[in-house]
Amino acid sequence: MNIEFLGFTLDVIGKVLVAFTALMVHHRFRKEHKVDEQVFRSMRREQVMGILGIILIVAGYLLQAPFKI
Repeated sequence: MNIEFLGFTLDVIGKVLVAFTALMVHHRFRKEHKVDEQVFRSMRREQVMGILGIILIVAGYLLQAPFKI
C-alpha cells in the first residue's frame, strides 16, 4: 500500500464522517424541536442531499481506489 492511497482513503473517510455528523444533527433537531412545515421539508431535503453526497463520495472512492493502489 502506498502513501498516496492511504491519504486518499483517510480523506474519503473524513469527508464521510463530517457528512454523517451533519446529517445526525439535522435528524436530532427534527426530533427534538418544533418546526413549521416549511422548515421540516427543507431539512428533509437537506438530509436526502446529504445521503446522496455520502453515496457519491463512496462511489467515487470505489471507482478511483483501484488506480491508486
